Amino acid sequence: MTLLKYRFTNDVLFKTVFAKEEEVLKRLVAAVLEVSVDELEEFQVINPELPPEENIEDKLLRLDINMLMRGRRVNLEVQVVDEKNYRERSLFNWARQFSSALLAGHGYVELPQVICINILEFNLFGWKEFRSEFRIFDTEHYEVLSDKFGIHFFELPKLPKTVNVNSSELVLLLALFHAKTEEELKHLNSLGVKSVTQLVESYRRVTVSEEFRDLERRRETTRHDLDNALSTARKEGREEGLQKGAQE
Repeated sequence: MTLLKYRFTNDVLFKTVFAKEEEVLKRLVAAVLEVSVDELEEFQVINPELPPEENIEDKLLRLDINMLMRGRRVNLEVQVVDEKNYRERSLFNWARQFSSALLAGHGYVELPQVICINILEFNLFGWKEFRSEFRIFDTEHYEVLSDKFGIHFFELPKLPKTVNVNSSELVLLLALFHAKTEEELKHLNSLGVKSVTQLVESYRRVTVSEEFRDLERRRETTRHDLDNALSTARKEGREEGLQKGAQE
């Protein structure tokens, strides 16, 4: 078994591959929204480029993908680490996307539908289903307040243990994010699903490029430094607490 050096949950890889493979991205969004690809008219990636190199080491930088389609705005994000605040973070992200969509001189009724898609490498909810969709509705009459709110979560650890040619395209695409080994990647590629093979081919091209590897080294250094800083802060906090306890 050979572990993948880079996985699709890697933020630089995710942004680079999916921004290049717009048709596959479109198919993923269509599967999430449970509509045909043809219904996603005027599909456009708003932020296809990576941030400037001088910003890539910013530990707060979010490498998400923003899309614009007829009457809708869609945001796609991958989160690997469970920081115990993702419910609130996802709400904040949706609110930011929604409020920024109000153009000067336009009325509130002209705000577009804003949908946030979150692919998670951890379990967030207590149920067994890997897919969750949240809307706002009245708790007594179940009337939806507005169809302009939508947040989707996909918990990768809850995906089916085995995927094959009979699996849905959505499950197969998500399985790429969950793949940890070269053998898993080869298995998914061997199924002959066009969108999957496109992503695997793009993965191969991107991960051998020196540009990607340089960016990933810098991002990894940033993540490592942040982890060390948090670990040191926690340790100092514990030691300070013990000292206070001993003094009392």
